[in-house]
Amino acid sequence: MKRSVTELRGVGAAKAQALLENCAIETIGDLLYYFPRRYLDRTVTETTLLKTGEEVTLVVNVGSVYLAHGRKSRLVANCRTLNGEALSLVWFRGVQYLRRLVEKDTTLVVSGKLDFFSGMQMVHPDFELLDPEDEEGLTHVGRIVPLYPSGEALKKHGLDSRGFRRLMALALDIENPEVPQLVPEALRKKHGLYDRLRALRQIHYPDDAESLAEARRTLKYEELYLFNILMYHKSLVRERIPRRVTPLPFGSSQEFEGLKSQLPFELTKDQKRTIEEIVTECRGEHSEAYLLQGDVGSGKTVVALSIALHYMEAGVQAAIIAPTEVLARQHYRTVADLLGLEYANRLELLTGQRGKKKDRELKLERIASGEAALVIGTHSLIEPTVVFHQLGLVIIDEQHRFGVEQRETIREKGVNPDTIAMTATPIPRTLCLSEFADLKLATLKEKPAGRKPIKTMWLRESRRAAMYKSVHKHVSAGRQCFIVYPMIAESEKVDLKAATAAFEELDGVVFPDFRVELLHGKMKPPDKERVMTDFRLGKTQILVTTSVIEVGVDVPNATVMVIEHAERFGISQLHQLRGRVGRGTEESFCVLMSEAENEEAVERLEALVNSEDGFYLAEVDLKIRGPGQLLGLKQHGLPGFRIADLVHDRKLTELSYADARENPEIGPEAREFIRKQFEQGIIIFPN
Repeated sequence: MKRSVTELRGVGAAKAQALLENCAIETIGDLLYYFPRRYLDRTVTETTLLKTGEEVTLVVNVGSVYLAHGRKSRLVANCRTLNGEALSLVWFRGVQYLRRLVEKDTTLVVSGKLDFFSGMQMVHPDFELLDPEDEEGLTHVGRIVPLYPSGEALKKHGLDSRGFRRLMALALDIENPEVPQLVPEALRKKHGLYDRLRALRQIHYPDDAESLAEARRTLKYEELYLFNILMYHKSLVRERIPRRVTPLPFGSSQEFEGLKSQLPFELTKDQKRTIEEIVTECRGEHSEAYLLQGDVGSGKTVVALSIALHYMEAGVQAAIIAPTEVLARQHYRTVADLLGLEYANRLELLTGQRGKKKDRELKLERIASGEAALVIGTHSLIEPTVVFHQLGLVIIDEQHRFGVEQRETIREKGVNPDTIAMTATPIPRTLCLSEFADLKLATLKEKPAGRKPIKTMWLRESRRAAMYKSVHKHVSAGRQCFIVYPMIAESEKVDLKAATAAFEELDGVVFPDFRVELLHGKMKPPDKERVMTDFRLGKTQILVTTSVIEVGVDVPNATVMVIEHAERFGISQLHQLRGRVGRGTEESFCVLMSEAENEEAVERLEALVNSEDGFYLAEVDLKIRGPGQLLGLKQHGLPGFRIADLVHDRKLTELSYADARENPEIGPEAREFIRKQFEQGIIIFPN
């Protein structure tokens, strides 16, 4: 498996370089894990009558071969099928080369589409010479044939599907191939899996559909099992570093008790349970890492703050890092309101906004000295100039928006701190058992008392006038409204109204008697802050914006959300946007404006209309988009899978997760495989 691909016949330096640059294939083992993207069934067709238009694979005997001249030269081979029917094979390209291969009295296996032209014929068929004593030697026809990912850079070196099939056949025919078993024998027997060599043979050259299915199941399980082994060991890394800071025991924080007494609502059972569980666990011998997930409006910020108070009262700093300035400022404002003015000097906000140099230096001094007990900010917290006194808790909001290196950088500023990664988009179980398997899961499902359901409707353009009339009615009654667009400027490629253009019409024509403001991500920070403050205080009735307000914006008086071109947003985005209303005690509405016709867009919009359950919607989103796009996992820093599918392979995911924890010990070959396939800088795999 570790032998170079240059040991295969026909692989020189140029072809080897093309394989390395385009497919990361360097060894024969790498090559065997370059799996087909799909298959063609070219098993020999059992037929007694040839029919025009059919795609068939036939065994034929060549009776005569001749070169026909005309407007275009062609090679013609007159053949007979095993049933005695006449069939002509015709080639217009590569004639001189083919004349040396296709000879009288040879037997061929041919595959292609039947046509009728002065008799039954097949033009440019795929074919192989059949050696009657070596029927297993067929590569391109007469069997289930694999098709491999390829591109122009590979095809220039003969590495199309035919080229890859030749290489795979050579790799699999090497005498005594070195294919060590990576999955323990007991687990292979338990689940009825193929041994590794058999699985690799069958996935590249399956005997039949059943063998292919079993090979795929074996290799999917292997991939998921080894990935879960990696994630298990990643969680063990924390246990090797002793805890250096500890929060107060649950129940002994006076500041937490003070917070509870000042809240305008009572904590839900979910919130109370989660706070107690995390604080208690974080008093153990090693640092902890949690994934705190909750639906829109479930109160994750209050939970995070409550936990942080147990650290801050013990003299340990906490930090909340958010992906946008709007969200960071919202967190700061929420925390400041909850804790009261007497706590203001212990809070600090640090964003990318460049104000006076002296002011920023004072902020950095307060953080470095420990005077700032809770620091809230954006990516600015990662900068080298930011030094903490004793950081013991890192809260990462919308953590999927930060890369692995960014998350590790903020952790390294602390003293082996505990971590709480928060997400407002509920994560389906299969993702929790794979992509987030190294994190302990804490889930909030209850909504605070008094929240009313949000009425969601999907309207087409013909209902726009009625929609505007309804918005006018609610705003006139003292409520506020969001109108969200997917873009901030006109696009030459996509014919959509942009927020900037819509704002002028809405402000000057549609709602001239209301104050309408515009908010988008490219505005300068002071302007964004002014617009949000005015909307929060009720000075602005209608806010025209983009998805910059997707998370964290809390304006209880806003009861109407209009989302233009709703088909342009994913389910999770739509659900998050909808969650900006319904945060008070008044009835709220979400209007999805869309002319969508395609099946996927219709499924998304109907799901939003029919459900407010973020966990259900996350499952629908996973089904539609797959794990690669859900939560932006392509930026999450964890690898994709070569063959496993977290949407369709749920049972294997759960089996492999349990097996990895019951059987975490693996051999050196499996460790090396994990390093090469998965690690990508996630951790240094323990020795």
